[in-house]
Amino acid sequence: MNCVFVQIRCKPGTAYAVADAIALRELHSELYSTSGNFDLLMKLYVPEGKDVGKFINENLLDIDGIERTMTTLTFKAF
Repeated sequence: MNCVFVQIRCKPGTAYAVADAIALRELHSELYSTSGNFDLLMKLYVPEGKDVGKFINENLLDIDGIERTMTTLTFKAF
């Protein structure tokens, strides 16, 4: 499993609805509301051998209210 972090910017007024939709899909390990340029921070594990970009596109980006995302890949835990 590959651990990735996805920061999500929501359209104004939709952060709670987006978070609820993500929770229903059970994609995430952790999901947080954040301050700053993005509204939500999601930690998820992409199955080994799956393309990260395709996995996120197919499982996350069709949620209404998501305006933009930024994905951070991880490589090694210390």
